Amino acid sequence: MSTKETAAINQLLALLEARYAMRVLWALRDGHAQTFRLLQDSVGGITPNTLNTRIKELREAGIVSHGSEGYCLTLTGQDLLKRLSDLQAFAARWQVGQVRKTTPAVAPPPR
Repeated sequence: MSTKETAAINQLLALLEARYAMRVLWALRDGHAQTFRLLQDSVGGITPNTLNTRIKELREAGIVSHGSEGYCLTLTGQDLLKRLSDLQAFAARWQVGQVRKTTPAVAPPPR
């Protein structure tokens, strides 16, 4: 990977690693615009100040926009989520594996 590519992925990961950033994007994934209040409820547990900060960062990055209906993903944001769409399927498989790790194995009955 070139230095430019490394810088680009580092910049994107820094944006997405910010607290609640992925949850904001995930809440907007269905394509319907959401008001600030609805988005706050959709994300859950986020303070208004933190949501304002995330929205500002995501808007500056060109991933989220604000229109008369509320906040929604830009075409760039939609493209990003499309590329992350396998995350839900991966998470479901991963969670099953985690449950198996924490569930104690039952010894077979004696013969």
